[in-house]
Amino acid sequence: MEEAAHLKKPGPWLFHDHHVILDTRSPAEFEKGHITGAISFPLFENDERATIGTLYKQQGKQAAVSLGLEFVGPKMAQLVEQARKLFEDQQVRRPLVIHCWRGGMRSGSVAWLLETAGIDVIKLEGGYKAYREWARTDFASILDLRILGGMTGVGKTKILKAMRNLGAQTIDLEGLAGHLGSAFGNLERTPQPTSEQFGNDCHRQLAALNGKQPIWMENESRTIGKVHQPESLFNALRIAPVWAVGRTIEERVEELCQVYGEADLNALKAAFGRIREKLGGLKWQEAMDALERSDLQTAAAIGLLYYDKLYRHTKKRYPRAKYIEVDCAGLDFEDAAKLVLKSSSRH
Repeated sequence: MEEAAHLKKPGPWLFHDHHVILDTRSPAEFEKGHITGAISFPLFENDERATIGTLYKQQGKQAAVSLGLEFVGPKMAQLVEQARKLFEDQQVRRPLVIHCWRGGMRSGSVAWLLETAGIDVIKLEGGYKAYREWARTDFASILDLRILGGMTGVGKTKILKAMRNLGAQTIDLEGLAGHLGSAFGNLERTPQPTSEQFGNDCHRQLAALNGKQPIWMENESRTIGKVHQPESLFNALRIAPVWAVGRTIEERVEELCQVYGEADLNALKAAFGRIREKLGGLKWQEAMDALERSDLQTAAAIGLLYYDKLYRHTKKRYPRAKYIEVDCAGLDFEDAAKLVLKSSSRH
């Protein structure tokens, strides 16, 4: 059995050693955002935490602690039983990692309880707050971040996947966000994670990669659907070099038809409605008419008028030395991935 260090700061060990992580915050706090892979292990339920917080403000710490003990008392045996099972079910029995918001009373109480019951634990120093700070620091210090760019419809997500299959290190931001990153990005209305959880999920993938080797992500705006990127990650994306995939307009229209060919008609109309002002009333109506007659190619070509204009505006912020164009016309996604990687090896 591994000897437990009672207090430890967040770091790569947290994931590399495959520890069971117990989050002692309330279910509502956990739902808003948690360390990816952590297990909700609340000391107090949502209403209990709210009641304790109110009492703390009204009567002070002593009264709040007394009430907290009343809430916890009946749960102690159940908490120990649940933790013991998690500990014993591990293939390699490592200490359970315990944390709350700031590494204070909640995690300290649970750590004491489990240690008293003979279960090895590590208390995460600084708690979830310290973990979030570690994640922000990691995003800001990526050594070799490279961006896969290109106009709408070039197949960036599919190329990124092909690059990963070829051995490149990639993080699919759109996949983690559950959104394709445009007005048309979530026609199925797939539930998205909170912005906080998205940042944690991105960091979990980043922590699994070799920081000394290039890391590829897709070019994304500050928001991906309703999800806001972590500020430190977005800032890193803005200054990283871009390898921009080029394809013909015909290929791009065909790719959009492949992606959205099975989409609900009303959902497509609603998406065009979200860009109506920028597209112009006449072009919007042309797109509506095309959709009514099931002419998705014409509708897609009209949508590209808006997105191409937006892309050209965004492109201006990149210095020429950091914007490398890669002509992938006529190539399948695997060959396009190979060409991007070959181009990147020369820069």
